[in-house]
Amino acid sequence: MNTIWLDLLGAEVRYRGREFKTRTIETGGHNAEKLILIHGVGGHAEAYSRNLHRLGERYHAIAIDLVWHGLSAKPPFTKEMVPTYARQIIDLIDDLGARKASIEGESLGGWVTMYTALNYTDRVEKIILNTTAGVRWKTDEVKIDHAGGTNTLRERSLAAIKNPTRDTIRKRLEWLMASPDRVTDELVDLRTALYSRPDTNASLTNVFANSFAGHGSIPEDDIRKIRVPTLVLWSDKNPGTGPDAGKRLSALIPNASFHCVNDAAHWPQWEQPEDHDRAVLAFLDGKLLGESRTAASAAP
Repeated sequence: MNTIWLDLLGAEVRYRGREFKTRTIETGGHNAEKLILIHGVGGHAEAYSRNLHRLGERYHAIAIDLVWHGLSAKPPFTKEMVPTYARQIIDLIDDLGARKASIEGESLGGWVTMYTALNYTDRVEKIILNTTAGVRWKTDEVKIDHAGGTNTLRERSLAAIKNPTRDTIRKRLEWLMASPDRVTDELVDLRTALYSRPDTNASLTNVFANSFAGHGSIPEDDIRKIRVPTLVLWSDKNPGTGPDAGKRLSALIPNASFHCVNDAAHWPQWEQPEDHDRAVLAFLDGKLLGESRTAASAAP
């Protein structure tokens, strides 16, 4: 298995942005269409290390650290986190000199992606919602396992940021995977190093305390207002919400398709990178993949 370093060999690491200093890892031609890749809560750009070169063959693929995460800017914390992240994405698109970009968001990144698509529609080309968080589900429509999902994630996240040892970090990362052996020693070392930085540790302490309260989650009725082409990408073993949640989400969005990655949990782009990339590229290239949902078949 390749290391993160080998997976990213030849990629460009830089800082972009006007309002926010955003660390990016980039592949592909700078004149190609833009594809911004956003990690989940507590994550970092390397969440997409196994995808960047394949996606970069056809797009200018840009994985980022959200503000308060990784090595990106640490502005004064605000509980209006998701609107701030969306401003960061627009700031990045401006710095890239682009009018629009497609966006993939995993977990928290999907929440940011939905918010951006709803509030900056004219700046968004297409979106991919990867095991997204931030949906205010109608509980009678979607089965939610709070104990195995958000509750466990909250517990492990708080333990990892309070005491960032290799053991606490590994436990946090194992929650993301369908099989614990998919958490590499290198990934543990990388996240331990980031969580041990005083600035990142302080900012993520605030992020975790605020994220799991559910403030600002998007109601189903608002999700129906998303008008950009959408791929809902889920996994068969996603903790907390299974494929039925992904299917429900794709049914809410008028111009959406659905794809389920098998043998994956909350990081399908890492666990099954070839399947993830094949689905994303087929969608971006205008090909329907898997189950599709159109305005005519949207949920009532």
